[in-house]
Amino acid sequence: MLMNSEHLKGLTIRATDGELGTVDEFYFDDETWAIRYLTVGTGGWLGGKSVLISPFSITHTDWQARRVDVALTKEQVENSPDINTRLPVSRQHEAEFLGYYGYPYYWGGPNLWGSAFYPAPPDMSTTASMEAMADWVRGESADCHLRSDRDVTGYYIEAADGEIGHLDGFIVDDQAWAIRYVEVATRNWWPGKKVLVSPAWIERVSWNDSKAYLGLSREAIRNGPEYAESMPITRDYERRLYLHYGQPPYWLHHAEYRSSLAMSRV
Repeated sequence: MLMNSEHLKGLTIRATDGELGTVDEFYFDDETWAIRYLTVGTGGWLGGKSVLISPFSITHTDWQARRVDVALTKEQVENSPDINTRLPVSRQHEAEFLGYYGYPYYWGGPNLWGSAFYPAPPDMSTTASMEAMADWVRGESADCHLRSDRDVTGYYIEAADGEIGHLDGFIVDDQAWAIRYVEVATRNWWPGKKVLVSPAWIERVSWNDSKAYLGLSREAIRNGPEYAESMPITRDYERRLYLHYGQPPYWLHHAEYRSSLAMSRV
């Protein structure tokens, strides 16, 4: 299901033995635009400390009940590596976190979640040993590729022929835990209109200048299908969006992946 990321804020995270807290923000990967972690405020039981929750642990999302169930215990979360969410989360921090929970390194494969398009509990029989994983991280760049949705909201959006608006939100896929679209508010040019664009159409982002550059013209964006937060994002709407911009839809790649996965199981 595709959902405006504003609906993530305040969701209750429920462990197998009780509530952990509520979602404050999320971190996404600036290379793939996958949501790598939810930042959860734990309230009184951990002194208000914020902790990271990986989509690898999520078993169910109930949007109506505003609850996310995770395959974790409160004790596991309490004893997890202490990561200061107010500072950049390095690759080494991530490695320690993922290793603690036994999750695979998502950067260890060609797809959104390593070897898969969707996060899933690891197959421990194929997970690399902790020693091998640690050696791998030591050879990795220490650069941080995680961005907070809170920090990026409000970035200016530059079309191929001039400024077009600003980034006003995100549309999240709660199966792949990926940002499928960014919401562009164009009110300085066309009052009241919002449009969606895929992160795949963003040619580059200047993090220092708080600006994203699209490989689309202002006219194309102006005439694109309008987006209203009150409307559900259907596959029909997505088809019209991709047809308008002449871009291949992301779900074709997923269909190829599912087909190859099914063939490998025969």
